[in-house]
Amino acid sequence: MVTRSGPRRFQLVRHEDVSGVSGTGVVAEGVEWSDGTVALRWGGCFPTTTVWQDGIDALLTVHGHNGRTTIRWLDK
Repeated sequence: MVTRSGPRRFQLVRHEDVSGVSGTGVVAEGVEWSDGTVALRWGGCFPTTTVWQDGIDALLTVHGHNGRTTIRWLDK
């Protein structure tokens, strides 16, 4: 199901590094596709790409750390 036309880019911003691994600031870049799927590219010492079929909410459930990490939308 398409929810909007085209992808939109975002940054994953960590305000407090609970685990001591990622650091703070922009820790990943991502794209939310028009069907809600998210592709996320982690930076830092261990760069990797992950895909979240269940979207932004699933990503933030795992990596949001109770609001210590947020999404900064780059596209409207």
